[in-house]
Amino acid sequence: MDHNYFVYILTNKNKTVVYTGVTNDLEARLKQHIDNKENKFAFTYKYNCHYLVFFERFEHIEVAIEREKEIKGWTRTKKNALIELKNKNWNFLNDMVIEE
Repeated sequence: MDHNYFVYILTNKNKTVVYTGVTNDLEARLKQHIDNKENKFAFTYKYNCHYLVFFERFEHIEVAIEREKEIKGWTRTKKNALIELKNKNWNFLNDMVIEE
């Protein structure tokens, strides 16, 4: 059986802030970030981070969590370089993931 776990990076409209997370349902999680109006203390709400710019898929949750922790420990420069490996122009990938 294939399992899907995703490490993802979100940014704000001006691409000045990044947020790294992990989930087993990227579409649902992205919608949660976008719709999160109740938790004003949440990082993604506070900084309007709901634009997907990067994601990786994993079969095992342990590997995904380890990767998330690794990326979270990186400098912003290194995170930017990772994003630009797959998404040079920092295009917003929301439409690629969210089905209306």
